[in-house]
Amino acid sequence: MNFSELFVPIAADMQAVDAEIRARLDSEVVLIRTIGDYIIGAGGKRLRPALLLLVARALGYQGEKHHGLAAVVEFIHTATLLHDDVVDESDLRRGRETANAVFGNAASVLVGDYLYSRSFEMMVAAGSMPAMAVLSAATTVIAEGEVLQLLNVHDPDVSLERYLQVVRYKTAKLFEAAAQVGAIIAGANVPHQETAAACGRHLGTAFQLIDDVLDYSGDVQALGKNVGDDLREGKPTLPLIRVLEVGSPEQRALVRSAIETGEADFEAVAHAIHATDALAFTRQAALHEADLARQAIMRFDDSVYRQTLLKSCAFAVERDR
Repeated sequence: MNFSELFVPIAADMQAVDAEIRARLDSEVVLIRTIGDYIIGAGGKRLRPALLLLVARALGYQGEKHHGLAAVVEFIHTATLLHDDVVDESDLRRGRETANAVFGNAASVLVGDYLYSRSFEMMVAAGSMPAMAVLSAATTVIAEGEVLQLLNVHDPDVSLERYLQVVRYKTAKLFEAAAQVGAIIAGANVPHQETAAACGRHLGTAFQLIDDVLDYSGDVQALGKNVGDDLREGKPTLPLIRVLEVGSPEQRALVRSAIETGEADFEAVAHAIHATDALAFTRQAALHEADLARQAIMRFDDSVYRQTLLKSCAFAVERDR
């Protein structure tokens, strides 16, 4: 099953969100439209906006306000990707060149800023102060996560706790906010809003941990990114942290040097990861997070939308890209 098959129950909603995204990317500035079209053309899973739509529908929402807010979530996500790729000097995402590789760093940063600005315009238009409070706070936390990750780069002594804090801030927070906003616009009570937030938080964490696994078990065609990029950027992800905990002295020295320099032999590091339980350990951590997300989802009334949310948890940890 791929993402489009998974989200069949909200296919019409997803089409409406795509239309909203394209409409809001329309600008008199040609370069903004050009880069916007390039980004949209790259596809993407749209998992974060889908999460907002599914939670809203699962809690009985019947309006259309969720389309605009789901587009806001995708704009925030896309803006972070544009900025990430510049900071990380990445040149490949989703199987093709990044926007900064094609249009340059300056254009990518500025269009990322445009997307953030546009997203706040759209939040105001939605007319929900609680939703705006959640989303605006999330953008702050995401930015903090970016800085925390920068502080961790080339540091082989990053602890599991420090790494998971980055995951919660940088990745899981937008999942959490999307799910919580879905509950807010559905008029859900505070306990249901907190349940939705927990679902998103754990699902987002599981999603990132599987990304960590795929960075050392996939190939460029499957992942749409350069395998081992995190290592080359000196980022101590969970598989590397695990090798530093349980590996042999030689394996630990290899990984430590790789994180410090970003220049070690990738195949040798991958071999060290596969020779330990690093991937299984990381996958198990992702499965635990997905199970916590499922526990939260089960508090919603049964519906096709709740079933799709449950399937999303399974898909997040079983995917190969």
